Amino acid sequence: MPSISARIPDDEKKTLEEVAELLQEDKSTTIRKALQEGLRDIRVRVAVERYQSGEVSVNEAARIAGVSLAEWLEIARRRNLTSQLSPDDLEGDADAAREL
Repeated sequence: MPSISARIPDDEKKTLEEVAELLQEDKSTTIRKALQEGLRDIRVRVAVERYQSGEVSVNEAARIAGVSLAEWLEIARRRNLTSQLSPDDLEGDADAAREL
């Protein structure tokens, strides 16, 4: 597994240590989990923004978010997202969903 290094402010180091202790894990494991969760959240946020603006289709939003189409539709439902997509875009999404 490759390693990386990063500098963090003292207050974030203290928070990291507190969370690691709370989870009863070493700091490396806690950092990996935080990075994984944070990156997932960022992907979903970007997908939501691009989907809501009409920049991407349902399928593309799911790809950006790194989730299945069904998972994306659940994310969109929970966030009450509305689509700015054209009927042609929706037809393409329906065709792709039928292929699953």
